[in-house]
Amino acid sequence: MDLETVADELYRLRPEQFTATRAARMAEARTAGDRALADSIGKLRRPSLSAWAGNLLVHESPGEVEPLLRLGEGLRQAHRDLDGAQLRELSRQQRVLITALSRQAGQLAAQAGHPITEAARHEVENTLRAVLADPDAAREWASGRLVRPLAAGTGFPAMGEGAAPAPPRPAARTAGAAKTSKAAKSTGPGKAEAAERRRRLTRARKEADRAARELRAREKAAATASREAFAAKKNWDEAQQRVSDLTAELQHAREAQQQARSAEQTARERARTADRGVREARRKADAAAEEAQRLETPEQ
Repeated sequence: MDLETVADELYRLRPEQFTATRAARMAEARTAGDRALADSIGKLRRPSLSAWAGNLLVHESPGEVEPLLRLGEGLRQAHRDLDGAQLRELSRQQRVLITALSRQAGQLAAQAGHPITEAARHEVENTLRAVLADPDAAREWASGRLVRPLAAGTGFPAMGEGAAPAPPRPAARTAGAAKTSKAAKSTGPGKAEAAERRRRLTRARKEADRAARELRAREKAAATASREAFAAKKNWDEAQQRVSDLTAELQHAREAQQQARSAEQTARERARTADRGVREARRKADAAAEEAQRLETPEQ
């Protein structure tokens, strides 16, 4: 028995089976004299329902892992290259694949005897989106040992899902249009209007630059807040899991205490019964000794 084998076993189990099986494997490791392995097994945490469903997908449908990882690599590369056409095609594939895989995870969970809720399936979808956006998340998911669903964070811009298309490049002005513009500038009222338009355009560009800077700053702050929220949620989940584990251990300890108390009461009753037997045997022995002594003494 080793940690990899035990971890693979535990993260395939339904969440409600996790704690008892982990305790059994820890006991086996201690019995075998491997205290370090027992401690390592004890550090494995029970997965949430949606994390378990995601783990099932990795373990039971390994052929689905590589296509999702390749799609994530393609999406990240397309975003780096700013390839709009490629992004739209890959985003379409992303929607189709995430929907299919989350549905498959739900079916696997139902077949394993623990159907998941719609909310849990939504968490599975968020996990798959995080896998596409973040290579670290992809590696964590592919291990098949998620404890909590992954957060998609800001993810990718949704190409083709309400994103505004890039504005077309302004067409080059024809020679006639240029001449018309030049002629318009040479007229009195036209010159004033053109100057006013240039001033408005300059102000608009400055305002657009300020708005873009503010947007970038807010996006950065939002991403930081999202990471902090995810970290806080993870810490809370770990604390909650620890409370759950300690509660289970306390329950086991109370049951053991009750059994020990019952055994102690039974043993005490047996001791009292044996003591009464000893007293009765002593009384009989004393009586027999007295009778023997009486018979040995000659009558006067």
